[in-house]
Amino acid sequence: MTQIFTADGVAVPVTVIKAAPCSVIRVKTKTDKDGYNATVIGMPGKKKLGKRALGQTKGLGSLQYIKEFRADEPISLNHGDLIKVDAFTIGEKVKITGFSKGKGFQGVVKRHHFHGHDSTHGTKDQVRTSGSIGPCEPARVFPGVRMPGHMGAKRISVKNLTIAQIDKEKNLLYVKGAVPGAKNGLLMITCPGELNIEKPV
Repeated sequence: MTQIFTADGVAVPVTVIKAAPCSVIRVKTKTDKDGYNATVIGMPGKKKLGKRALGQTKGLGSLQYIKEFRADEPISLNHGDLIKVDAFTIGEKVKITGFSKGKGFQGVVKRHHFHGHDSTHGTKDQVRTSGSIGPCEPARVFPGVRMPGHMGAKRISVKNLTIAQIDKEKNLLYVKGAVPGAKNGLLMITCPGELNIEKPV
């Protein structure tokens, strides 16, 4: 994260996101054989892809990341249209989805914020344990009991993040606040409304 300053001199904490131009690979309609309205877009990643991956891009080059977005109404997009950062506006509310940082196998103190036991008064090797996980009567552990396990690496969405600034030359979005995931992670940015699409020449 970094910060930018408004015209009044107020510091605003922002996250800089590089939104590479996405190409429209395919448009699905409800009247066709697909049976639903959707658009498939792709974003460049690796310079070289296999023939199997290049066949999905339908002549638009090396597009590593492909995502399908469904819609209720027919979509007014065509094959080859570019979706750039100018599709968004400053002050617009967006929803950003990503995968949180993976932290591996963690105990209940770090994973579920358990208090732990006293480090004195007879406690031995049980400071960070969970304690009892159920009564004796059912003779089993009920589902949903908070226990140690894998932490992080989950799909998380953050809503109502405000776009503070847009750099059209470098394809950068300055979003107010924090976004899920580590640095150089892959994010999905969505918002309601119409898109400003650049038609191919």
